[in-house]
Amino acid sequence: MAQKIVTVYTDDLTGQESEEVRTHTFSLDGVNYEIDLVSDNYDKLFEALAPFIGSGRKVGRTKRAGASPSQAAQGPSPEEMRAWARENNYPVNDRGRVPASLREAYAKAH
Repeated sequence: MAQKIVTVYTDDLTGQESEEVRTHTFSLDGVNYEIDLVSDNYDKLFEALAPFIGSGRKVGRTKRAGASPSQAAQGPSPEEMRAWARENNYPVNDRGRVPASLREAYAKAH
């Protein structure tokens, strides 16, 4: 007998099925949350939280899942991602946050 296992990735906000769904974490009042979102919905979450993040104080940074402490601290700078985007004909602003869709494209290319 053969079995076939199918994994379906679903955006927690919309219920949309997509291969591009990624898990994101955030904390509020000492409670950690995970949410699975497509990049457009992650951008909406980030934009909604941006004023609070900008006015808040950083108290530390958690490492990426599966990354060693040195790997978590590393990664491309926004300038490196912007330079790569320009070389590969992606539209990108000179300032501000690098969009999730561009970060994902950069990660897939590297």
